Amino acid sequence: MSDVRSKTLISSDSLAELLEAGAPVVLLDVLDEKGAAPADRPRIPGALTVHLASDFSAKSTKTSGKRPLPEIMDLQADARRWGVSPDSLVVVYDSAGGAQASRAWWTLRWAGFQNVRILDGGFPAWKASGRPVSTNHVEAADKAGTVVLRAGHMPTLTANDAAAMARDHILLDARGKAAYLGETGKAGTGHIPGALCAPSGANLTPEGAFRPHADLCASFETLGLDGKRQFGVYCGSGNAAAHAIAALHAIGVEASLYVGSWSAWSADPSRPAATGPERG
Repeated sequence: MSDVRSKTLISSDSLAELLEAGAPVVLLDVLDEKGAAPADRPRIPGALTVHLASDFSAKSTKTSGKRPLPEIMDLQADARRWGVSPDSLVVVYDSAGGAQASRAWWTLRWAGFQNVRILDGGFPAWKASGRPVSTNHVEAADKAGTVVLRAGHMPTLTANDAAAMARDHILLDARGKAAYLGETGKAGTGHIPGALCAPSGANLTPEGAFRPHADLCASFETLGLDGKRQFGVYCGSGNAAAHAIAALHAIGVEASLYVGSWSAWSADPSRPAATGPERG
């Protein structure tokens, strides 16, 4: 694995080696919200269950979008409850393609914690490797951590910033194609004018791992990657967008997240929406 990729992703083999060596790994099994999966579902032994809605987001409002940024002290309290300390390696994963884990990864990095990795391929990759699994449901570590978090370490976009990014640089819509196309004449559907359709799932292999470095580079080059223009990304609520940002980070490219994403944009009647395959 290249050095730049290894700063974003970790393989099941590498994770297993660290766990066997007794390294200070904090494993987070990420769900979007409570009740999204059975409590006794299989997971990696020692993993703590966390939720994007309650642990990585503030309460949603009419204008904030579905997953607004958390209050930094609330996130710090949760991270300490999970046992995160300055010397920890946090590994996040999910069982649903990586978007949920990517949002947790992005949020921790936004909060200044750099030593966090996404398990490449998620739980399916771990299970396919034949390694042990557990059904224990745990949401807090035996020993509290001491990490100190500070907001603002990942670039973000406001709605106005997103509109400018679509006009002057590159704004990617990481939702599926159907959501991007929308329905002509139906309010609240379509995409931000000027945005490019770039579903985050296209960054994965059929097995669910991130595509190789050269493939990701080639894919983003078709979307305008040229070393000059900036990238911004949005989706419905910021999860798939964080996944696309992780893919860009894995090839050494920084991108900004429109946190409110389409859930905030479409809630503002003053914001235009384009429909159909054209950027608009």
